[in-house]
Amino acid sequence: MDNAKGNVRFTTALMTLFVVFLPCNLSGAEAQDDQSSENIVFEDKFDQEKLGSGWSWLREDRESWRFHEGALEVRIEPGLAENCKNVLLREVPDRSQGDYAIEVTVTSLKDPIQQYEQAGLTWYSDGKPVLKLVKELVDGELMIIPGRKPMDEESVRLRLVVTAESWTALYQPGEEGLFLEAGSGDLPPPGKDQVALTCYNGPPEAEHWVRYEDFRVSQIGK
Repeated sequence: MDNAKGNVRFTTALMTLFVVFLPCNLSGAEAQDDQSSENIVFEDKFDQEKLGSGWSWLREDRESWRFHEGALEVRIEPGLAENCKNVLLREVPDRSQGDYAIEVTVTSLKDPIQQYEQAGLTWYSDGKPVLKLVKELVDGELMIIPGRKPMDEESVRLRLVVTAESWTALYQPGEEGLFLEAGSGDLPPPGKDQVALTCYNGPPEAEHWVRYEDFRVSQIGK
């Protein structure tokens, strides 16, 4: 009888430990939105030596972009959000009809050295840049903007989730592990919405190039 009671107590203790150490749901900066129910609307891996349909250049500098080793590479030239060169634009689906995620992998071919040197995604509303999700050098530290999240990997997977009213910026350092949240906020009402691959504030006397790979637009929950 004593042995039986001892076995019950031992089994109960094991079950308690099992429950305590079960993986729990991550939240906040460690949260990853569920990608299991996404439908790809458009993708361009940039590995065909040409752009997919629907892209357009704003302030194109043809000598400063190229296809190389299965990716699109763009030189990070001097400039600001309002006048930067080689902005690669495309229209996005109507946010009033569903939620969408835009993703791309960004890789620095040389370490950034110029203050505010950056590359990533920019959201355009009615022809104006209103939001960016980029890897940027700020005061000597490489970080994800928005949120000023430290990120010193050469490559990062960027993910911008948009709804009719809001945006959520996510990033995946080194293209591995969970997507981490960089920030969230409100968007203007749906209208002429575009997303762009942008890079600017590059060093004027050095050639710094960035690689873009595996661009994708997906509808969430459909």
